[in-house]
Amino acid sequence: MKPQVEIYDTTLRDGAQGEGINFSAVDKLRIAEKLDSFGVHYIEGGWPGSNPKDMEFFKQAAKRKWKNAQIAAFSMTRRKGIAVEQDDLMRLILEAKTPVVTIVGKTWLLHVTEVLRAKPDENLGMIGDTIRYLKDHGKTVIYDAEHSFDGFADEPEYALATWQAAEKAGADCIVLCETNGGRLPSEVAKTVAFAKSKLNCAIGIHTHNDCGFGVANAIAAVEAGATQVQGTINGFGERTGNCNLISVIPTLGLKMKLRSVPSKSLPKLKELSEFVNEVANMRHDVRAPWVGQTAFAHKGGMHVHAIDRVGRSYEHITPEAVGNFRRVLVSDMSGRTNILMKAKELGFKLTPDAPEAREITAKVKELESQGYEYEAAEASLALLIRAAMEKKSIKQFDIETYHVSMRRDKVESICEATVRVRVGKEVAHTVAEGDGPVNALDAALRRALVKFFPKLKAIELTDYKVRIINGTTGTAAKTRVLITSSDGKREWGTVGVSENIIEASLQALVDSMEYALLKK
Repeated sequence: MKPQVEIYDTTLRDGAQGEGINFSAVDKLRIAEKLDSFGVHYIEGGWPGSNPKDMEFFKQAAKRKWKNAQIAAFSMTRRKGIAVEQDDLMRLILEAKTPVVTIVGKTWLLHVTEVLRAKPDENLGMIGDTIRYLKDHGKTVIYDAEHSFDGFADEPEYALATWQAAEKAGADCIVLCETNGGRLPSEVAKTVAFAKSKLNCAIGIHTHNDCGFGVANAIAAVEAGATQVQGTINGFGERTGNCNLISVIPTLGLKMKLRSVPSKSLPKLKELSEFVNEVANMRHDVRAPWVGQTAFAHKGGMHVHAIDRVGRSYEHITPEAVGNFRRVLVSDMSGRTNILMKAKELGFKLTPDAPEAREITAKVKELESQGYEYEAAEASLALLIRAAMEKKSIKQFDIETYHVSMRRDKVESICEATVRVRVGKEVAHTVAEGDGPVNALDAALRRALVKFFPKLKAIELTDYKVRIINGTTGTAAKTRVLITSSDGKREWGTVGVSENIIEASLQALVDSMEYALLKK
């Protein structure tokens, strides 16, 4: 069944033009394979001839069989004053051997006369010649009408003439590009509706996010009749980025009930977003709509109480529909429902009428007022809940003494930590060096404990964050330390608070080790 809206991904070309984004040819192939399995319809690989990586990508892509997507190569109309058959751009794009070719051309008279320094009729000829030439070579041709909305606003008759020239030459789809990212959804909808009334071929939309309207403008275009959406994964792109397909795809499927990618792919949306971020070496946006870590996170007691009864009372979709999940946060804003749901999430059986529920809630509020923060320290929270429920100390070891020092030789500074640990009746006294005081303390603590708990060999500290809580007190200010640890299979966070940064770090380290030793 033909999709109602085709998804055209340009992450590998337009997205790669974003600041800080740099894909190798291997990166591009990995992302293309992921996009193909997800079910997008077109994957734009790059601009043949612009750089060796793009040529290598097309060379390798031609050897592969693609299950769902067609690979597209991108270029521009023939150059001014050069016959299309003699233009090297055409030779290069044919050498890419892609079934689909996307050609960009000028719509805005400002660009035609001031940037290209061409005559209006000459630009129309450049558009028509290029598309006819590529159609004669058996290509599916998508025409990207650059600056369509700015051009239409200034000279609507000429903008229409460029679109009609592309249609007459045989373009399979004319994509109206909101290149500068400055138009409102109402303007986009009006222009797309006009184009729809004048053209017989398919119409697409390509938007940028300079005003934060990239997704909104794409959706407005679809509502006005566009049947192809161009964009990038996670909104990568020049300046502030392109239309974010991670938001467009579920909006089309779950909100507008339109067919685009296969419905079975939607639960893989979060995975796709994170995969592309990883390959691009970009941090995941925790607040990203649909797929961010906080997209379905609930903190306020009233909200948590409501979703415990009816999920859709504070959630616009079921999180699992896009591969995400609900998170309940615990803080000084929490009510007992937060604690109950969090305890269940962490694996504890805590009933609403249990006195421990009220006790834990009060304890969390008290500790958060002192500077502790449990949103990113769920392991420390789990230890707190367990201690309250078992009414006894759950510590498997005790730190009797510790000492951290630093010495300087002629070459470098060296940090050294000494730790004395008691496990039952046995004592371990160890020394270790490290790159800094916390690293040394971590090494000494681990060395002391592994003889009793061999599983701690696999634990490593993966992240360390420090925040000054009450900065007005200068060097006497309280410090909050958040540590993330991993055993290679899972990650957990712990927290420590003290006026002494080493003491706060030790608290978080101890919690990390204690949590690693907990049985499920």
